[in-house]
Amino acid sequence: MIRLRIKNFGPIGPGLSSNDGWIDFKRVTVFIGNQGAGKSTLAKLFSTFSWIEKALVRGDYGKKWFERKGKLKNQFLRYHRLENYLETSGRGSSVIEYEGEACRISYAGGQLSITETGRKSYALPQVMYVPAERNFISYVRNPRELKLSSESLKEFLTAFDEAKKSLRGALKLPINDSEIEYDKLNDVLNLKGPTHKVWLTDASSGFQSFVPVYLVSRHLAHRVQEGSGQADQPMSADEMDRFKKGVASIFANDSLTEWQKQAAISVLSARFNKKAFINIVEEPEQNLFPSSQWHILKSLLAFNSLGTHNRLVLTTHSPYIVSFLSLAIQGKHLQQRLMEHKREDLLSALYEIVPKEALLLADDVAIYQCNERDGSVSALPCFEGIPSDHNLLNDWLRTGNELFDRLLELEEAI
Repeated sequence: MIRLRIKNFGPIGPGLSSNDGWIDFKRVTVFIGNQGAGKSTLAKLFSTFSWIEKALVRGDYGKKWFERKGKLKNQFLRYHRLENYLETSGRGSSVIEYEGEACRISYAGGQLSITETGRKSYALPQVMYVPAERNFISYVRNPRELKLSSESLKEFLTAFDEAKKSLRGALKLPINDSEIEYDKLNDVLNLKGPTHKVWLTDASSGFQSFVPVYLVSRHLAHRVQEGSGQADQPMSADEMDRFKKGVASIFANDSLTEWQKQAAISVLSARFNKKAFINIVEEPEQNLFPSSQWHILKSLLAFNSLGTHNRLVLTTHSPYIVSFLSLAIQGKHLQQRLMEHKREDLLSALYEIVPKEALLLADDVAIYQCNERDGSVSALPCFEGIPSDHNLLNDWLRTGNELFDRLLELEEAI
């Protein structure tokens, strides 16, 4: 289990009141809430500490290097523009605790400290943060010429370039009977519908938001899946250099037998091959019609299902996303019942409603509500595994109905 405990950091005040303050990150974790309530803050902190853990395991830098004074604030929090969220007075000093598969990392009293968990199983992840500003990349003609100040947006742009250049022929998109293809000569993406073809830069805002997150998620999920199989994912030049130095150090150790050296090299090699995809997506519903929101969610869940160690983290303002997650959970429950009652003949009908790769176990999903008024976080209650309809998003739907009823009452008084 990977989890975070946060107090007094930016919009987050007391944090989660239950579970001793620990926010559990499951296979699928969702944050809902108003603007400025802390949804993205929690997602970005998870991204930051997941990367630090990966860098520690991989041996990029030593523990003491990360624990240097000011390193967390000035280098790692700055990546997501969180460096000014740390507090030292007022409501209380910031406290951040992260417990991963390989490391425990805590920040308190201005000091970062790291300890190893002692667990032997750790799947080296590909961590991708998909920012809400992604449609900006699709809109401009030459995004690489932009002077981007957001490091996360720069990294996403790099992944987007890799994803589009990996396309071979037209790729069928799950919305509006459309396809996307890469024009290498002009370095543009063409969006093709049943009756027309346009550049992605000239397409609707919905496609400009949908295509980048879909392409990058698909590309990285399949690349990690391939790297987890028989043919390992190739190392980058930097990874290869560190790997070679590690091998040289092992062979220079005369206290090891030949068998021990080979075993050590095997362990070293495993550390550099990515075995998991951590996909963190801000507002997957951005600019999308409800049916398209369902299609993007099904796609993200399908990509997440490609690896046993994959994780999907979402921030959302959409009641449809929570509702569609309930469909995926109920679909899994129904699949299990059909198999228990030996009614496999009905599975195909089920998969027409919810694809098999999008089904979710209730225990694999966590939904948290962030409250902008006091900085608290609460876990969304469930009934038999299904997320409750009584959540902040649906509350506002009910509020709209109540306001309309009040208008009708005034009209009747005329």
